[in-house]
Amino acid sequence: MRKPAGQMSKDEVEQELASLSAEIHAANWAYYRFDAPRISDAEYDRLKQRNLDLENLFPDLKRPDSPSDQIGAAPASGFEKITHEVTMLSLGNAFDDADVRDFVEGVRRFLGHEGELAFTAEPKIDGLSLALRYEYGDLIYAATRGDGTTGENVTENAKTIAEIPQKLNNAPEILEVRGEVYMHRDDFTALNLQQEAAGGKRFANPRNAAAGALRQLNAKVTAERPLRFFAYSWGALSTRLAERQSSFIQRLSELGFSVNELTKRCESIEEMLILYDQISKSRADLGYDIDGVVYKVDRLDLQDRLGFRSTTPRWAIAHKFPAETAWTTLDDIDIQVGRTGAMSPVARLKPVTVGGVVVSNATLHNADYIAGRTADGSVIRGGKDFRLGDWVEVYRAGDVIPKLKDVDLSRRSASTQPYVFPKHCPVCGSDALQEPQDSTIRCTGGFICSAQAIEKLKHFVSRQAFDIEGLGAKQVEQFYKDGWIATPADIFAMQKTYGPNSENPLQNREGWGIKSAENLFVGINDKRKISFPRFLFGLGIRHVGEGASRVLARFFESWSAMKDVLIAAQCRSGDAWETLLSIDGIGERAATALVDSLQDPRSRAIIDDLISHLDVETFVRLDQNGSILSGKTIVFTGSLTKMTRAEAKAKAETLGAKVSGSVSAKTDYLVAGDAAGSKRTKAASLGVKILSEDEWLDLAQG
Repeated sequence: MRKPAGQMSKDEVEQELASLSAEIHAANWAYYRFDAPRISDAEYDRLKQRNLDLENLFPDLKRPDSPSDQIGAAPASGFEKITHEVTMLSLGNAFDDADVRDFVEGVRRFLGHEGELAFTAEPKIDGLSLALRYEYGDLIYAATRGDGTTGENVTENAKTIAEIPQKLNNAPEILEVRGEVYMHRDDFTALNLQQEAAGGKRFANPRNAAAGALRQLNAKVTAERPLRFFAYSWGALSTRLAERQSSFIQRLSELGFSVNELTKRCESIEEMLILYDQISKSRADLGYDIDGVVYKVDRLDLQDRLGFRSTTPRWAIAHKFPAETAWTTLDDIDIQVGRTGAMSPVARLKPVTVGGVVVSNATLHNADYIAGRTADGSVIRGGKDFRLGDWVEVYRAGDVIPKLKDVDLSRRSASTQPYVFPKHCPVCGSDALQEPQDSTIRCTGGFICSAQAIEKLKHFVSRQAFDIEGLGAKQVEQFYKDGWIATPADIFAMQKTYGPNSENPLQNREGWGIKSAENLFVGINDKRKISFPRFLFGLGIRHVGEGASRVLARFFESWSAMKDVLIAAQCRSGDAWETLLSIDGIGERAATALVDSLQDPRSRAIIDDLISHLDVETFVRLDQNGSILSGKTIVFTGSLTKMTRAEAKAKAETLGAKVSGSVSAKTDYLVAGDAAGSKRTKAASLGVKILSEDEWLDLAQG
């Protein structure tokens, strides 16, 4: 069994976060870009929840490529892109009754709410998310979720779905309806029979079939597919339609949308759990696939107060159905080297089918996890003592790396030997060392290790970073092996070196032509102007993920300002170092990694070389209605009585303020609640403006 997060050391957490990131990123790519899920929804959700649990336990270990900061995947290149006016976020997950209770109590704590707290509960449809924008009652466009910010324009395809109205009566001036495109099981069966009769390929499941149909470049093909649509939410609105979630759903029904008849308003946790049990037992009879039940705070004013995290709302959660597992044998253990030098063991398994999906690989976390049992069978630091030939339990998964759950010691052969972790990098032969307080064994080769260099470049062009059209992991690996690129800056020099007028033009390479080469150079040039958060994330600095990149960009606003602080903080003391540590959401590990990135001459030269090719945009801070707080640095201290500290921080950030954890001469306001203590004393000595809670609320409300 997996070791509880609360019993793990930092070393163990860091290694597991690394493997989780690889698993979830690969699953996202397969699911959202190719409509071909490689792991079950339940297993995917369990992986994401485990990742979030570990990050909550050790926030400073949050990775640059943290799945917690990711929504979906980038839209495919075959469709026009549409930017969502209101981001389409994903949902947090609950896996048991205790998680649901924790969610409800978390809502109460955030709000400081002790009164009535009702929720709507609805089945979570296993389909494809879609946003429908209406203006003056007319359907203007339909867009997929994409990466949450930008989706695919599938308007003509959506118009072929009978359950999507193209004209609304008595609707607001602007109304964006959100819901799920899905396929009924009977329709799915009939479609597969048609596919077989025509000599075509069968679809794996209704979700794949629905997603593939909606994303056809030819709308006539979509029209031939039996797609359906459930409406359940909204995006941009000119006028609010209701004061409660349950009333809004009713209003959608009145406007002509299909809404799920199992949606119910629940006034207690017990009612929520009873409904979950009822829906779970009736899954087979519904006629369409669901993978859980979604709970949403019913009062919309409370939803507004709760707001959002980086990728999920605080006012909703999905209570998921359990995952499947299976047993198979462990045939071999390989070592993979990542961009930070981490040597990650991967289990090679005898293929086993679980619910129609083939399992062949699994993560083994680290050396301690593999060799984690003593001779008498007792567990050491959460390990399992996995050995070649063992009978192991694995989560349902496919070609991506799933997780091994346990080992059956009763079936172990007496001839097996403990696995010996290598002392040298399998790629470059450099020494493999384990730093103090670090469970990860790392290759010390640095830039001479081709595995690390390639992974750094893959990260740089990844969707969450520079996202260069036409330059993916496969192309990066080939260009590196051929000596065409070695650092990110080399990518932006490719056109000069390998353009059509060069001695060795890209268009002459096998697999490339004039048009594909031209498109790649266009894609590269499009990213010479890059947002500050994407630039930071693309650098691949350890412990600096997407969330941390946004926090840093919001705080410093420009790379030049941030660079000055990082250089000044290299002695790990003084005002610059304290500034880094004071940033809310940036821990000491991330601060150290940031400073190290410019302290190492080789690393600094690579960044400076890259900068010479780029225009890194100054971060534009959210300024809500000209808020006086935009750009101001605020520190909260003491006990607040009219809102919780968490709600106050969230409110400040939505108004464009920087929230800091410590007082300095750069602090604009200290909001002092009861028992403010030393921070109030320091603020007074520095001449920082001190606000009472009421004064803060007046300022925040304009």
